[in-house]
Amino acid sequence: MCGIFGIWHADGKPIDLRRAQRAIALLRPRGPDDEGYLLVNTRSGKKIHCGGPDTDPRLSLPRIEEFSDESFQVALGFRRLAILDLSPAGHQPMASLDGRFWIVFNGEIYNYLELRKELEALGHRFYSHSDVEVLLTAFLQWGPQVFPRLIGMFAFAILDTRAHRLFLARDFFGIKPLYYTFLRDGFGFASEIKALLGLSGVSHAVNPRRLYDYLRFGLTDHGGETLFAEIFQLPAAHYLEIPLDRLREVRPVRYWQVDPNRRLELSPGEAARQLRELFLENIRLHLRSDVPVGAALSGGIDSSSIVMAMRHIQGKDLELHTFSYIADDPSINEERWVDLAGKASGATVHKVRLKPEELLADLEHLISIQDEPFGSTSIYAQYRVFRIAHEAGIKVMLDGQGADELLGGYRPYLAVRLASLLRRGRWAEAYRFLRGALRLPGLGSRDLLLNLGGVFLPSRFQGPARRLVGRDLVPPWLNAAWFAERGVALKPFPRSRRWEALREELRQAVAETNLPMLLRYEDRNSMAFSIESRVPFLTPALAAFLLSLPEEYLIAPDGTSKAIFRQALRGLVPDPILDRKDKIGFATSEQKWLTTLDPWVKEILHSEVALQISALNLRAVKAEWPGALQGSKRFDFRIWRWVNLIRWAERYAVPFG
Repeated sequence: MCGIFGIWHADGKPIDLRRAQRAIALLRPRGPDDEGYLLVNTRSGKKIHCGGPDTDPRLSLPRIEEFSDESFQVALGFRRLAILDLSPAGHQPMASLDGRFWIVFNGEIYNYLELRKELEALGHRFYSHSDVEVLLTAFLQWGPQVFPRLIGMFAFAILDTRAHRLFLARDFFGIKPLYYTFLRDGFGFASEIKALLGLSGVSHAVNPRRLYDYLRFGLTDHGGETLFAEIFQLPAAHYLEIPLDRLREVRPVRYWQVDPNRRLELSPGEAARQLRELFLENIRLHLRSDVPVGAALSGGIDSSSIVMAMRHIQGKDLELHTFSYIADDPSINEERWVDLAGKASGATVHKVRLKPEELLADLEHLISIQDEPFGSTSIYAQYRVFRIAHEAGIKVMLDGQGADELLGGYRPYLAVRLASLLRRGRWAEAYRFLRGALRLPGLGSRDLLLNLGGVFLPSRFQGPARRLVGRDLVPPWLNAAWFAERGVALKPFPRSRRWEALREELRQAVAETNLPMLLRYEDRNSMAFSIESRVPFLTPALAAFLLSLPEEYLIAPDGTSKAIFRQALRGLVPDPILDRKDKIGFATSEQKWLTTLDPWVKEILHSEVALQISALNLRAVKAEWPGALQGSKRFDFRIWRWVNLIRWAERYAVPFG
């Protein structure tokens, strides 16, 4: 896991190497083990491979400061977190044998050993044991056709120094980040937004459409835009080929997606058998590492399955450490499940408990590492889990991210499954499903029906219906005129009207809505503590398999979620965990926390920065907060979004016009 950066000046003007160094310094937590640069003069063809303060001294590279008086139009920068091949041979930027192509790569290719054998059979030779050398060689062999061969998470850039072309790519799910911006006469890319904001001429202005999506729905990280109007992200499963003399003509190209029309006709037993094999193979590949591997453990089905599979595959010799957040609220406390999974797996269990004052102490760092606002304080619990893992000396963690989106784990998916049955006219099944779903803990009939309306109602009826139930698309605390002046249509994210509503909703959650922002949270939280977080549910083969199964295999006729996965893991995971009916996840006591921090919240809402955010109707915001405290107004995530937006705007000096 690493941090990457690059800048190109197409007008021939020299790059400010100090700015490039500062950008790379901001990425240091992503890779504290090594540092490297490639500098290119596009006119003379001169190339300099150099280092910085953290460069491995065994490489004997010159320092970048030695070339501050020279002219270069291209710079690639790299920060390394050494996971595979800990020797200097894994240093980046890395060149092809002929020196024409150079790569900077963030991520892991889990099947690099198998790819290496295939490439060696084709006559290629390798001088390191790193996956990055395998990736570069594979790309030179197969070009963009390499992607179907890869199992991994990645964001990389390959520079062709002869043809003056840059190739950027991001993994199938967007596990690893990749941002870019167009300069006045150039182009820049980086693993994190903060590394681009310091480049000359990059505006900090807000993106109005993305601002509405965040404030109203808590939605971020979808598509190719960000909350910064002039900074873009390469979407998951896309690549970008950039002729560096025609920068503005580029468009991302999709290289993979789940086939929405593929269907598997398997018996439940055969589906469970194949799913178990796929899952265990994913765990086996994700355990490849030259440093210790731990796991996040919530006590839920997904994380417990990962932990038990780790023990199953590597046996008693594995020194297994797990890391858990324990809530102080009994209604969301999962400690007994954590203890059960920990005991069954023979793991050393590390736990963290949180107090509101700790959130306040860490908030500035949390906002700083995320770069964009986030939906709730639940990510703070995740942040603290990675901190205790770092303190325990762990550099790689396995995590269950993506399982809920692939297996229908969240409660709102029950309404979507019900919609599928109703659309097909399967009334008796729908009735039985409804009765079963309403028996599940934590689900009320009002929430189920509201979610069902969101799926069923055509877009033109969404606005009036939302007003009736107090979920207006334009609540009083939003300044509708500000958005209208900027051409933003105030409407919900479009939903599919296909007959198989659940399958399409899950596909959309994986590719567009829910998963992209969760992966951003996880990447920044883990990288802040120099930890590589791996997500073994997120491989193309497993995703394609699950999203091709009959919907009733995912959510059973009685409303049981993840039905086929529960069946597949019988005998490996303790039955009490597989039989859980509740759904908690990384839930925090947000209302209690913010109520305790009332003076701090009021200070933010009454700040000078808040006055400058004209997208908010600040008078209404100030009026709603006391009501939420007293119980006369609904307490939900909108309150955190106001607070987070104001602090984010202050930190990054974001103008709102």
